[in-house]
Formats: sequence, C-alpha cells, structure tokens
Amino acid sequence: MNVDTATPIWLLLVVSLPTASATARMRIWRALKSQGCEALRDGAYLMPAGGERADALQELAQECTREGGTAWLMAVQPRWPSEDEAWQVLFDRSEAYAGLRKTWKETAATLANLSPQELTRLQRRLSREYEAVRVIDFFPADAATETQAAWAELERRIQRVLAPDEPHETAGAIPRLDAGAYRGRTWATRRRLWVDRVASAWLIRRFIDPAARFLWLAQPGDCPKDALGFDFDGAAFTHVGERVSFETLLASFGLEDDAALVRLAAMVHQLDVGGEPVPEAVGFEAVMAGARERLDDDDALLAEIGTVLDSLYAHFKRAAVKEK
Repeated sequence: MNVDTATPIWLLLVVSLPTASATARMRIWRALKSQGCEALRDGAYLMPAGGERADALQELAQECTREGGTAWLMAVQPRWPSEDEAWQVLFDRSEAYAGLRKTWKETAATLANLSPQELTRLQRRLSREYEAVRVIDFFPADAATETQAAWAELERRIQRVLAPDEPHETAGAIPRLDAGAYRGRTWATRRRLWVDRVASAWLIRRFIDPAARFLWLAQPGDCPKDALGFDFDGAAFTHVGERVSFETLLASFGLEDDAALVRLAAMVHQLDVGGEPVPEAVGFEAVMAGARERLDDDDALLAEIGTVLDSLYAHFKRAAVKEK
C-alpha cells in the first residue's frame, strides 16, 4: 500500500512476553493503559501518532525485549476514511468522563463534612484522576467540554467550603487606571493571608504603590472608606469574570505585557480557583502553607512570601528573555 501523507498515521505495537513473566506483563499492560493505548487483540495495541507517543511506545517495546519477549512498533494507516473513524471510536472517553462526573456529584454532597486538610487531599486526588483521562483523550468531543465545566464547578464548591469568605465573581469591564493616582495609599484585605491576597499585596507594593500601607481586616465590613480594598466582595479590586484579584490588578494597571507577571498570575489563579496545572504551584503552596503555620503576623507573612515571589518573578523574567 502506498503511503498517503494526507491520511492520519497511527501507531501499532505488537508484543509477546513469556508466560512466566506475569509481573512484567502486568507492569507493561498498566503502562500501555496509562499511555492511552487500545487493544485490538491480545498483544496488539493501537494509538494515534503524535507528540512523544512513539518514543513512549518504543521504550515499552525495549522493555518487552529485555524481559525476554518480542516487540514490533509500526506506523500504520487506515485504508479508508471509514476505517479511520472506526479506529477513533475505540478511543471514545465518554464513559470514563461520565464516571468522573458521577463521582464528583457524589463527592459534592460530602464536602461540608471534611476538614480543610481532607478537602485539599481530595481535590488533588480527583485532579490526578481527571488529568489521567484528559491526557489520553486524543479526540475530545462534547463529553470533554461537559466534564471540564463540571470540574470547574466542583473546584469552585471546594473553594467555597475552604474559604467561605472568598469573593464572588463580578461582571463588567476592567477600567485602565493610572498608577500615579494610587501612590501612598492605604490598602486593605482580609487578614490571615492566603495566595491571592499575599500575591496581590506583593504586586501592589512592588509595581503599583511602593509606599503602600496595608490593613488586615477581621471582616470586610471593617474596611475604612478611604482605604482601597482588594480580594473581598465590594472591594475596589476583586474577582472580575474569570480573573482573580491578582489578575484584576494586572489588567487595571496595564501590567499584562509583563510575561513574568502573567506566569505568576497563572500560578495564583490555579491555587486560588483551580485551572490548568502550573509546575511551580505545588512548591509555592507548600512554602505558603508552612509560612502561614509559623507566622501569625500578616506583615511578617507578606515580607517572607514577598521574597519568594521576588525570586519566582526573577526566574520567570529570565525564562521569558530566553524564549524571545
């Protein structure tokens, strides 16, 4: 058969292992499943080509050989469009997505009974399970979109339990402001700082108002009329649409052209309301949680976490320069 470059390429791995290698057989089968392969028959596994999938399958083929078996990795093409469609059906993840949504619906009813530590662990476990399905969904369809929306809603519900005083989303455009008119001001937010509030305070002092004074409020209603509130309902700067308060401040003061700040914003967004995973988020969250345990004073907390954010900003700045 002539190779048609317009026809999709698929990968076919054919493996055979000695019957005595039960442990190796199970290990390789699990690896194939996690990669998203589908079995055409015993020992024959199919998946669409793309990305680093061929390299991953080649490593598994080599492992089969080391275990005393045989393996052939081939690039194959369907003969007709209908055959390509039939192969794609094998990778329909609708059932897996439906299982996730069912679990999330049942989980949502139990959130109020869990401690913050249990909620955090639960969220991470469910996120890993969701990601395991999402990364092998090679042909996303309506089920993927529906599940993404369901996950976002579950994350919002978890956050509402973890932080019942977190600000709600507001609608409307974000006006561009002149930072010069916001110098030497008093800024106020809820005490016992967490990610969005501490990052926003750092951003204010570092890029907007170097002489900023901060008030840490027991209740949002305690905010003085002459203070600029942030990250609570009714504050001057809070969640707008999908933006968290840090992102609202970026947009308000024209800081979105700074690639390093945008990368910091992605991290803050993920830790505050969920979203696309950011590699640095787990480490920053651990440092933030540890500092919060050690320090009761929010000024001290801002000072300590501010140095961490300074370092992350410098790291992202250097990375942004290299990417140009």
